[in-house]
Amino acid sequence: MGIRVNVFGIFLTWALGASVWAQTPGGTGALSGVGQQDREFGRSVYNFRCYFCHGYSGDARTLAAEFLSPRPRDFTSTDPEALSRGEMIRAVREGRAGTAMQPFEKTLSSDEIAAVVDFVRSEFMLERRANTRYHTAANGWENHQRFRIAYPFATGEIPLDAPAESLDAGQRAGRRLYFTSCVSCHDRARAEDAEPVWEPKVLSYPRLGFRPGDAGSAPDAWSGATPYARHEVPPRLDRASAAEREGERLFQDNCAFCHAADGTGRNWIGTFLDPSPRDLTDSDFMGALTRERLREAIRRGVPGTSMPAWGSVLAKHEIEAIVAYIHRVFHPVAD
Repeated sequence: MGIRVNVFGIFLTWALGASVWAQTPGGTGALSGVGQQDREFGRSVYNFRCYFCHGYSGDARTLAAEFLSPRPRDFTSTDPEALSRGEMIRAVREGRAGTAMQPFEKTLSSDEIAAVVDFVRSEFMLERRANTRYHTAANGWENHQRFRIAYPFATGEIPLDAPAESLDAGQRAGRRLYFTSCVSCHDRARAEDAEPVWEPKVLSYPRLGFRPGDAGSAPDAWSGATPYARHEVPPRLDRASAAEREGERLFQDNCAFCHAADGTGRNWIGTFLDPSPRDLTDSDFMGALTRERLREAIRRGVPGTSMPAWGSVLAKHEIEAIVAYIHRVFHPVAD
């Protein structure tokens, strides 16, 4: 189903670490054709905007990449002669249809786009450098070496599902450490028997400092621990037509991930997106919308936003069903 994301691994990491990454230089020495100042400028753009899909080292070995189809480009295996600078600038500016690569024309300036392209070409495509490391003292990892026995499982050197009898005592301890300390962000680095990728569903997390099962907390207290929980409850749909019922299933399986189950876009994920997903219950916006404009937005996506094109994922009758559901449940849409 196209874009599939492990929310916790990507967005929580982004929220906690992106601002630090953007200021953390890596490597030394000038790169081919790029001065030191320009290189660090390009690095800061890459580390804030690009790393979570294309990887810290440009090799697309990230959790996000595992859930994207097609996968993000691996710059370390891309010949700079086969992919020109102009093509890369155009891809960053305009995005790439049929992929998760969105246009950055309204997000980045022309100088920032040029800088990040030059950085990628020099750092990854020509020099094959490692760029910024996340597990540094500046990012709160003063003694990351204490996890070293788990490294082979994080890098994929040893499959996570390797038979226990094939591992020595140190490797078995490393795997246990990986599953207790590393898996929430690294998730499944490599497995020999790949299981089906789970489909996305709307998730929300409690405020910091509160966890389910805390001593003294009532079983139902957790449901109110987050301001986003109420937006993850789908509206009740009575006496629905077949199309509306199908639209309900399709919306909740695909669209609620960003727009929230109640259509407001005020779920946990929606707050991370810029611009924010449309509030489908907003009378000012929905009152000026027509069914045809809504169909086109679903089919073709909305440039400059995180709204992807669904035309190659959903059939025509499925898009019609979603439109019918939105019209019935969230706000009437003019013909």
